[in-house]
Amino acid sequence: MTVIKHKEQRVGVFIDTQNLYHTAKNLYHARVNFGAVLKDAVAGRNLIRAIAYVITTEAGDERAFFEALTKMGIESKTKDLQIFAGGSKKADWDVGLAVDAIKIAPKLDAVIIVSGDGDFIPLVEYLRTNMGCQVEAASFGKSTSSKLKEAVDDFIDLDDNPRKYLLGQAGGGSRNPRGPKGQDNSDLADMLKEAGEVL
Repeated sequence: MTVIKHKEQRVGVFIDTQNLYHTAKNLYHARVNFGAVLKDAVAGRNLIRAIAYVITTEAGDERAFFEALTKMGIESKTKDLQIFAGGSKKADWDVGLAVDAIKIAPKLDAVIIVSGDGDFIPLVEYLRTNMGCQVEAASFGKSTSSKLKEAVDDFIDLDDNPRKYLLGQAGGGSRNPRGPKGQDNSDLADMLKEAGEVL
């Protein structure tokens, strides 16, 4: 399918920060260059809103990361990490992202979901069928749901040029750990460093 992208199109970008961050970390041992992802997703069109959905850690040191996102033109929405009695943890923004996309869709011509999560397929179908929006996705193809790729009008595969969309080592290998594995604030330290590097 040929997708039309022109500068007058009103675009909204909805970033599943955790999904993208953990995929880059697991596949490439690197961090995401959110600024480069946003730029290519928007593709010179009229950006109406760009929202990143972020889980706050117990340490609560995310302020610098949020400020960096703001400087890139990305709003931040936060939700606390849920820790249950048995020690299990939950960090999920899927419903919040979907609700925002539906609420903002009447002001948009194109909705871009930055995630590889197949849970967004019903959202994609709703936005296309009921709201008349062109729906696009951007993510690392190796870890993206094949059904999500099929459902969207256009898919930007960040795996096609990982050096462009990553900070740190973009070809595999490992980087120096920032602390013991499983430490709750190690991901935050990486995200804060990443935010500083892209500015």
